[in-house]
Amino acid sequence: MCKDYVYDKDIEQIAKEEQGEALKLQASTSTEVSHQQCSVPGLGEKFPTWETTKPELELLGHNPRRRRITSSFTIGLRGLINLGNTCFMNCIVQALTHTPILRDFFLSDRHRCEMPSPELCLVCEMSSLFRELYSGNPSPHVPYKLLHLVWIHARHLAGYRQQDAHEFLIAALDVLHRHCKGDDVGKAANNPNHCNCIIDQIFTGGLQSDVTCQACHGVSTTIDPCWDISLDLPGSCTSFWPMSPGRESSVNGENHIPGITTLTDCLRRFTRPEHLGSSAKIKCGSCQSYQESTKQLTMNKLPVVACFHFKRFEHSAKQRRKITTYISFPLELDMTPFMASSKESRMNGQLQLPTNSGNNENKYSLFAVVNHQGTLESGHYTSFIRHHKDQWFKCDDAVITKASIKDVLDSEGYLLFYHKQVLEHESEKVKEMNTQAY
Repeated sequence: MCKDYVYDKDIEQIAKEEQGEALKLQASTSTEVSHQQCSVPGLGEKFPTWETTKPELELLGHNPRRRRITSSFTIGLRGLINLGNTCFMNCIVQALTHTPILRDFFLSDRHRCEMPSPELCLVCEMSSLFRELYSGNPSPHVPYKLLHLVWIHARHLAGYRQQDAHEFLIAALDVLHRHCKGDDVGKAANNPNHCNCIIDQIFTGGLQSDVTCQACHGVSTTIDPCWDISLDLPGSCTSFWPMSPGRESSVNGENHIPGITTLTDCLRRFTRPEHLGSSAKIKCGSCQSYQESTKQLTMNKLPVVACFHFKRFEHSAKQRRKITTYISFPLELDMTPFMASSKESRMNGQLQLPTNSGNNENKYSLFAVVNHQGTLESGHYTSFIRHHKDQWFKCDDAVITKASIKDVLDSEGYLLFYHKQVLEHESEKVKEMNTQAY
């Protein structure tokens, strides 16, 4: 009545005893569930599976707002405070937190930390970061703990000097991959080249290298896992393989404009046969002698998320500079021409495409672009992210503003992130995981 607090020592003691019993029961139940789920394929949750009841379904039905996505939908749009030249980290965090299948993995609480020190687990921090960015809080988030963990696990990135966003992306994926190895899912590796953690399931592709002997035409093939594809640009010290003058290209819906290089041009150069020369003879497995050879790179296995890195920062013996050449890139990308299975359609280095490949499994949609403004010595990173269909936003540290598709496609482009339009299912376990995550 008087708004004072009521305190009862007896009730407090009973509450403590009951709480202790509840904790013991919870611990024993969690252990039993953990043992049960270890023997059941496809289950990796820490707690028993939750199934909705009829009253819960009715409650969800009475709250349609949670399912409606409109042009004013802002959940997930949250700025990140710059902690001192940390724009390189902020733009990559925005790209990762808007990767659809990775977002759904973390927001469905799929991570099970097995590290001896969970406070040092970068995957746990990423899980916390996803919750923060999708909490609906409009104020900018301060990613101080993420920065601290990056300094601990990737010491070459420690300090307040400006870093390379691409280097940070690779370092972050590497640490996340290593910290995921403790997961039950991560331990069950189907591919000897990499584990089966969520990072590898999303970002790892297979890069095939075919070395052909010029004497006996024997082919030696190796397949290496890769998280991204780094592409040379015209104007670099590396000789660029240009389009034929006046030739039009309709690959990926791109109409070739003279003087403008496209992403497809860069991929064509990346996957063209390259003569290694007389100074780089390789011992042929068939001839058993050193012969001149040609080397060709193609994609043996496509990742769920394809990341393309334009080599804009050139470091040579003569100079250090930034290449500002504009590269045109599409919203929709078809990787079929650059697959190892499509090598037969490549003749004399020229791309030969059927009028309609019809292979939807190799088609991608753009969902994030990282840009760099300025020079090699002084610059700033920003990113464009696709929030939902045809809704793009520019992320400039703490400031997020609406952007048009033209703004995105006209940007210089440093890192491009594409997501598969159709997910492949290698097994029933992966099928279940992808279905739940996507």
